Amino acid sequence: MTAGASKNKDRPILRAFLLAGGLLSTGLAVLGIFLPLLPTVPLLLLAAACFVRSSARLHRWLLEHPRLGPLVSGYLDGEGMPLRAKVSAILLIWISIPLSAWLVPLLWVSVLLILLGLAITIYLLSLPTLEC
Repeated sequence: MTAGASKNKDRPILRAFLLAGGLLSTGLAVLGIFLPLLPTVPLLLLAAACFVRSSARLHRWLLEHPRLGPLVSGYLDGEGMPLRAKVSAILLIWISIPLSAWLVPLLWVSVLLILLGLAITIYLLSLPTLEC
């Protein structure tokens, strides 16, 4: 069992919440393989983060899965992200954040959303691109 999973063993509600989040993220990521608007890799990274804190078995299963594992292992190993994942993430950011900023009536929240989108975009562009 990983350190995160063993630490949360004492907190069954948190562990169940993380487990449910990981399973939901995995399911949505699998749908994202077929539906272009659902970001597969970010959802799998979220699932891996949830599983590492809730279930060593499911974390290992995700990383060793023949189809899903290669999508996240490069990022987790520090090798980078696939180009398609970067492009999808950045496109979704710049489709959703300006729309959200326009719908929010508070100017400071709109500005904060745009700055957050810029920061995430810069971070994604700074990651190495994984050759698939």
